Amino acid sequence: MSGICGALRLDGRAAQAGELAAVLAALERRGPDGSRLVADGAMAMGCALLASTPESLVEEMPFVHRGTGCTITADIRLDNRAELIEAVGADAAAGDGELVLRAYLRWGSECLARLRGDFAFAIWDPRARRLFCARDRVGMRQFAYHHRPGRLFAFATEPRALLRHDDVPMRLNEVRLADFFENLEAADLESTFFEGLRRLPPAHALTVDAKGLELQRYWKLEAPAPLRLADDREYAEAFLEVFRRSVSARLRAPDPVGAMLSGGLDSGSVSAVAAHLLEQEGRPSLATFSALQDDTDCAESNAVRAALSIGHIDPVRVTPGDVPAMREELLALTRSAEEPFDASMALLRLMYLAAQRKGHKVVLDGGGGDMVLGANDMVIWHLRRGRIARAWREARGIERFWGPQPGAKTLFIRSLGRVCVPAPLRAVRRALSVPRRAAGETPTLLSPEFAARIDLPARRRANAAQVAGFGWQEDSDRARRMLHPYLVVGRERYDRVAAALAIEPRDPFCDQDLLEFCMSLPGEQFQDRGWPKVILRRATAGLLPDAVRWRAGKEHLGGLFVESLWSAADRHDGSSMDNLLPYISAQTIDATRAAATGRPAWDLAVAEWLAFRYASNWLGELDSQPG
Repeated sequence: MSGICGALRLDGRAAQAGELAAVLAALERRGPDGSRLVADGAMAMGCALLASTPESLVEEMPFVHRGTGCTITADIRLDNRAELIEAVGADAAAGDGELVLRAYLRWGSECLARLRGDFAFAIWDPRARRLFCARDRVGMRQFAYHHRPGRLFAFATEPRALLRHDDVPMRLNEVRLADFFENLEAADLESTFFEGLRRLPPAHALTVDAKGLELQRYWKLEAPAPLRLADDREYAEAFLEVFRRSVSARLRAPDPVGAMLSGGLDSGSVSAVAAHLLEQEGRPSLATFSALQDDTDCAESNAVRAALSIGHIDPVRVTPGDVPAMREELLALTRSAEEPFDASMALLRLMYLAAQRKGHKVVLDGGGGDMVLGANDMVIWHLRRGRIARAWREARGIERFWGPQPGAKTLFIRSLGRVCVPAPLRAVRRALSVPRRAAGETPTLLSPEFAARIDLPARRRANAAQVAGFGWQEDSDRARRMLHPYLVVGRERYDRVAAALAIEPRDPFCDQDLLEFCMSLPGEQFQDRGWPKVILRRATAGLLPDAVRWRAGKEHLGGLFVESLWSAADRHDGSSMDNLLPYISAQTIDATRAAATGRPAWDLAVAEWLAFRYASNWLGELDSQPG
């Protein structure tokens, strides 16, 4: 997960490599394996390298094509190298960036249809005096930019690094700060915490030259022809074949790869398949990183212990009791988080820190599993097909899996009522209910003045519209669920937290071929008898212990580790929060502090208080940033 940057002068001036020096320096924590700057006329580019693929050990980045002068800088891992090498006639040792540049030289912007993998890149074409940039389909890699028409286009992997450029102004985006306090992270996929700095959305490309900037979507997840197989076993086998390829592609690295291993199905499946592949190839055992507690009454910890019986792994166990030895480093990482959203990711940060201490640059996870294979509203799905008995069976299964709230009978009756309402009336009801829910009726931590300044009701409505469709009741809803904004912002968090420790996260569930395969499946392969992700449970038979495969419910140990990290003294150390007063009233700050006193870390009041601490720390770090 390298860091990239660039500056294109649009006013006739020549770009200087030196103008990116401070930007590149800010990215070197992300890419500590060497950095390079180049300049050519109006364009300057840089890369801070994380050598996470075999080819990156020798690839020069930015890469300049001698024949045309075209230059690429890229944060990239390609999964279809052999196909591209043959198509563009490149040497087998060519780096991923070179392959993309050669693909661009052959197909222009249409090259994106031929790329598989995770990437963010920029290509400077001096022949057309045009910059072409793109981000991968899911958003595994990041790309932020600043555009002043007729003057400057500048980009970097991280917005705060981009602020180190002398001509990029630092102005706080108060709307995004409100998003943090209001849990509206997914309200849009373009804004940042700084005015004038934008994120390039996933599956988008942009072209910029002296005439202006053009943003285009280059890919959309669509349903292929429905897959029709004989039985559940054949579906599971077909899924496992695609999943194996996805995991295998993400094992391509010059050093041993690690993996997160919880007691859940997703990370367990990734680890089990990865370990099996490594064993087959005669490669070292898979290092796994697990959080658990000693309490044998903890279902999650017991599931982790079961998962640790997977063969060909080298497990690292982390308990709350291990946190004190890492505490100062964890707190420093928390205080210097790239965004306030990242500060709360204590457990994730702990796993990455453990992996870094073992020397790993690449860590697999199963973060996308819930979105890609999850299926809400399957009771409605069956009812709309006239399958009354199947719908009732599904409702009873959901009750067994998740517990008695709301209960099978209530769920079935509610679902039946929704199905019986005609579609036009459902549309009207949705249109009327979103403004009521989103407008201003929900209490807020924001001061009245700040809420009015940023038009909080409008922002809540925008968020409600953006995150609608979290479940799916029809097959046509699946693409929306699989690439839901929650997946994008979640992957962005993983990227930023890992980058602070020079680690590259890889998620086999965020693979284009796997996504398109899942789009072809019948609905029953997503959930059956209340068991979510049932095709994955069947596919991992013999690879993952049954205690994990058929485990009901879901638990998370994050609160315990937050409790170990933030002592009561740290929570209430008396630090001034005056920098929050433009946004949160002093009365609200004091009341939240009082409510959090003596409460455990997973209590809502403590979460709100820590959010104040995170935001105050982040604003303080921002004030101290050079430039």
